[in-house]
Amino acid sequence: MNPKDDKRIESCGSPVFVHNPHLEEMKDDILYHFGFGTGTHNLPAMFGDVKFVCVGGSPWRMKSFTEYIAAELSMEDSKSEYPNICAGTDRYAMYKVGPVLSVSHGMGIPSIAIMLHELIKLLHHAHCTDVTIFRIGTSGGVGLEPGTVVVTKQSMDATFLPKFEQVILGKTVVRNTDLDQSLAAELLQCSKELNQFETVIGNTMCTLDFYEGQARLDGAFCSYTEKDKQDYLKKASEAGVCNIEMESSVFAAMCKLSGLRAAVVCVTLLDRLNGDQLNVAQEVLHSYQRRPQILVGCYIKKQLKKNCSS
Repeated sequence: MNPKDDKRIESCGSPVFVHNPHLEEMKDDILYHFGFGTGTHNLPAMFGDVKFVCVGGSPWRMKSFTEYIAAELSMEDSKSEYPNICAGTDRYAMYKVGPVLSVSHGMGIPSIAIMLHELIKLLHHAHCTDVTIFRIGTSGGVGLEPGTVVVTKQSMDATFLPKFEQVILGKTVVRNTDLDQSLAAELLQCSKELNQFETVIGNTMCTLDFYEGQARLDGAFCSYTEKDKQDYLKKASEAGVCNIEMESSVFAAMCKLSGLRAAVVCVTLLDRLNGDQLNVAQEVLHSYQRRPQILVGCYIKKQLKKNCSS
């Protein structure tokens, strides 16, 4: 980053940091999986007003959130179909309404990590400041009633340690997975004001797999017993784990590195102590999936109202 640009951004708010000196030497930074480039797109004009980013696994879910937040903010357009801004690629989907950007990230750590690299660079190139980012999604609960929303305190690995490990140049690099606790508390307060569903703050276990990595008994392979599964999940619960998913660790680590205020908000679809498979009606699942959207939408609406009155 040019030092003059750095001073200009700092005077306007908290910037989005990238930690890569090689970017300064590049004439054009191509965000390949989004279909954008700094030489082909005016990123500040397209995204410079973004203050909130919501990411989730499913393209359909992120379009649904866009439609929901547009209505909540009275920004809906009856003539708009909310086109996918990344229509030139089939890797991710992206939608924008006012200062809110919604992006799909696929399933698992590798997919969300690729998306986050390019998203963070996009926000940086667009000179965005004071950005808050949320991962909204689904998860398996541990000792919670289905439909409970979990706001993550720390993301833990499958050995119940709050860290994200990545092998870089053959060496293991360990990164912190703490999330913004004041943001978590604000989200909990929003839930109390909504009074629509149970919300808790707790640790989230992030795994590399949906089946064996989460102690499921219904995968193609399984070398452990029901008792082994129960013992493992009880240890997870004792470590403060409230839910299990597959993206929170790298999300927390990368957002912390880039200076983004971040939260993970996931609804539990089932209690994993009582089973592995989902056997509830689709309309019930859809109502559960909307809960993180409702909670994050409430927070965004409150913040925008606060900013308008200040």
